[in-house]
Amino acid sequence: MARHNIVFGRDQAVQQGGSAYSGPRFGQGAQTGPASDTQWSSGFGQQGGDQLEAMYARPAATGHDTGRMTMRDALNAISATLGVIIVVGFAVAMMPLALGLVAGDQGVQAGLALTGVATLVGLIGGLVLSLVNIFKKQPSPILVLAYAAFEGMFLGGLSGTMEFIYPGIAMQAVVGTLAVAATVLVLFRVGILRTSPRLNKIFMVAMVAYLLFGLVNIGYLLLSGQSLRDGLLGLVIGGLAVVMASYSLVMDFEDVQRSVEAGTPRKYAWRLGFGIAVTMVWLYVEVLRILMILRGND
Repeated sequence: MARHNIVFGRDQAVQQGGSAYSGPRFGQGAQTGPASDTQWSSGFGQQGGDQLEAMYARPAATGHDTGRMTMRDALNAISATLGVIIVVGFAVAMMPLALGLVAGDQGVQAGLALTGVATLVGLIGGLVLSLVNIFKKQPSPILVLAYAAFEGMFLGGLSGTMEFIYPGIAMQAVVGTLAVAATVLVLFRVGILRTSPRLNKIFMVAMVAYLLFGLVNIGYLLLSGQSLRDGLLGLVIGGLAVVMASYSLVMDFEDVQRSVEAGTPRKYAWRLGFGIAVTMVWLYVEVLRILMILRGND
């Protein structure tokens, strides 16, 4: 019976208890009485009991022991990815101010030039690495963190430039982004916000329309030098984009919850971190764009 038990079938004490006894069996002149009882209790009873007690005293296997993802693994990957974006973005955004303190107006201009370069490099690098991480079958922590570094350059360069034009706008965008993300997280935790197949279809249609509008806007900008995302239309599109990014964040939270509950391999925590980073970058850019329109109309 022990051979078919998933716990005791591999327990050395039980195996020894059945095979170590080499005396005669019952019906073949087996010895009974006090002597045999003493042999049983001193043999199997003492050795097997000690090993069984040691087995039950061991701590239960954790996700780290089994290689399965835990909530801590997911949070660590998410925190590391967003942390790289924040640190790099802050350093790049502060360059005009830092160089201005050292070299005055010339330092500010040099800092703005550097933020412009960082914005372009971060935009291209982030786009390339986002495609690599999306189509790569196995998640790579190095590639995810490299993507985060490029996105930090992009957001930091953009924020530093806008901060020079509209003082205080970067902090407003950060606060607005965190407020939206925190609200979505709270509503998700209490069970109010959830995805559904119908909402997912609506979201996908809206995403296609959003991307097509973006392409049309780029073409119109190149031809006329003006953007369709200004004024009232820009505020409407920006508001819809914030709603879409918020729904995408709900989808990301559900992915985290399902992955932990299903015991997904630990390395896929980095894919979750990458997904949330993409959504948060999108949300921040849309909030910043809305603030730019509002500040520009003052």
